[in-house]
Amino acid sequence: MSPLDQRRFLFVTGKGGTGKTTVTAALALALAARGRRVLIAVTEPKERIGALLGVPPLTADIVLVRPNIWAVKIDPEVAMREYGEMILRSRTVSSALFDNRTVRGFFAAVPGLHQWAMLGKAWYHSTELGADGRARFDCVLFDAPATGHGLDMLRVPKVIVDVVPPGVLRRDAERAWATFRDERTSGVVIVSLPEDMPATESTELADALRSELGLPIAAVVANQVVEPLFTRAEQDLLQRPRTLLADDAGDRVVDVATRRATLERAQAESLDKLTRGVRAPVVQLPRLLGDAGLPESVEALARILGAALGAALGAVGGGARP
Repeated sequence: MSPLDQRRFLFVTGKGGTGKTTVTAALALALAARGRRVLIAVTEPKERIGALLGVPPLTADIVLVRPNIWAVKIDPEVAMREYGEMILRSRTVSSALFDNRTVRGFFAAVPGLHQWAMLGKAWYHSTELGADGRARFDCVLFDAPATGHGLDMLRVPKVIVDVVPPGVLRRDAERAWATFRDERTSGVVIVSLPEDMPATESTELADALRSELGLPIAAVVANQVVEPLFTRAEQDLLQRPRTLLADDAGDRVVDVATRRATLERAQAESLDKLTRGVRAPVVQLPRLLGDAGLPESVEALARILGAALGAALGAVGGGARP
C-alpha cells in the first residue's frame, strides 16, 4: 500500500460534524509542505475551505489559494457543460446543447448523473497534464459529502460501469473506477470523532467500502482527541461510588475529575473500535482550545498531520515533486 502522501486521489468523507472539511484543509497544507502540488475539490454550495485557508470564497474556477495549493468549487451543471465541451470538442455546440431547457431537465432527472459530473471532474484533474507534459497536480483532495451521500457518490461510477452501454461515458467511468480501486494511487480518508456513534458509523462505512465496492482505505483521522490526564487505575478509582467530601468545593473538584475520567474511558474505547474496525492507520488530531475554524488553527493541525505523514504514513522526505 502506498503512503498517504504519494497517492494521486484522496476521497475525504465522514459523519457530519466530525470536522471533515477542516481535516481536508489541514491535509492539503501538510501535503503542500512536503512539496506536493495539491488541488482541493469541494462540492458543498456553502463551502468552508476558503475561510479555513484565509482566502475569498471559492468559485468554479481553479485558483491558487496557498503555495502549492489550488482549490475549486465544483458545480454539477458547470461540470456537465465542461464535460460536454471535451466530448463534442466545440464550445458553440456544447453551449447550444446545455442551454436547452429540456436537455438540462433531462440531465437533472438522470439518477447519479450530477454526482458523477462532480466526482468525474475531480478525477479528471488528477489525470490532467501541464504544459510541460507532467501532471498538473500531484494530488487531488476531494472534500466529499458526509458518510451516506459520500458512499452513494462512490457507487455511481461502479453503476455506470455495470449498466451503461459502451461509449465515452462508460469509458471514462471505467478509467476512474480503476483509479479509485488502486491502493497505489487512491484511497478514502475517513474522518471520525473519538465517540461511540461516529466510531460505529466509521467502521460501518469502512466495511461497505471494502466489501461492497472494494475501495482502499488510506487512513482514519480521529479528530478532537483530548489528551488523557488519568491512568486506567485512576479512572477506575474516580468512577467508583463515593461519599460526599467535607466541603462542597472539594466535591465539585472530584465531580469534574470524574467526568473527565469518564470522557477519557469512552474516548479510549472509541479509538480502539476505530483501530479494530477500520483496519487502517489511525491519525489523532487534538481538540483545540480555540476556534478550529481559524486559518492559524488549521495550520496547527497541518503540522501534526505533517509529522504523522513522516512518522507513520510515509517515508520522511518521500513524495516530493522532482
